[in-house]
Amino acid sequence: MFVIKYRKIFYAFSIILILGSLLSVYFWGLKQGVDFSGGSLLQVTYNNERPALNQINGALSNLGFGDAQVRSSSDGYILRLREISQSEKNSILSALTFGSSTPTEKTFSSVGPILGKEALQKSWISIIFVLLTIVLFIAFAFRKVSRPISSWIYGLVAILALLHDVVIPTGAFALLGHLYGFEIDTLFVTALLVILGFSVHDTIVVFDRVRENLQKNEKKEFAQIVGESVSETFVRSINTSLTTILAILVLYIFGPETIRHFSLTLLIGIAVGTYSSIFIGSPLLVTINSWKNKGV
Repeated sequence: MFVIKYRKIFYAFSIILILGSLLSVYFWGLKQGVDFSGGSLLQVTYNNERPALNQINGALSNLGFGDAQVRSSSDGYILRLREISQSEKNSILSALTFGSSTPTEKTFSSVGPILGKEALQKSWISIIFVLLTIVLFIAFAFRKVSRPISSWIYGLVAILALLHDVVIPTGAFALLGHLYGFEIDTLFVTALLVILGFSVHDTIVVFDRVRENLQKNEKKEFAQIVGESVSETFVRSINTSLTTILAILVLYIFGPETIRHFSLTLLIGIAVGTYSSIFIGSPLLVTINSWKNKGV
């Protein structure tokens, strides 16, 4: 199977993506949304002609909200401000009225800085907890597989693949945040958790086939067994991921503005997760076995 034969090329490609993602996060960081940093988020729509962006910024500056971040939506604007009261929100809506162009409040949310910090901490805890649970589950599921590598190696490889699948979307959002002001929020964390679940499911399907083939073909070389297992599950993995990606793509194009970044995260993560399940996870089993044999 070419996946095993040319695994170093796939490793190199992943290393480039991971390094680029880590550098993006290091130099530009992640722009935290209202859910994490605290503040208010107000989305307004216009039934008539939508005012120009400079008019919106000018009106906000006159009210003392010159530091507000404004971005366009399909039929209005999304405003990110410091935490505001109900009366301040009403003043903003009045100030954003230009002639016959009257704004309509579509969504409004306000989060204090303490709640935002707590949400960020719980998000990290959720991700770490999921990763640890996956390791324990895989180690238990493959407990009877000890040849030629131990069962916990499967869990370790799965975690490496999952880290690969989380780091790359995170780096992509750091880059998009630098270029276009994309922010991360609780929906972003939810998307990462969905990606972890989808990716580990795909990885376990391949590993399970490796386990079955090891029991059937004890005399074959491990690399050959892994290659055959990847070949047997290759079409299934591609078809499953492709149908999922097409569904999310429709959601991204035609769905509401509020979940567009959520959909984009899923698109990137599922595509990367499918790649890692086929081209990274299984080949790593072969590489680790080769290192083990050289050390004997």
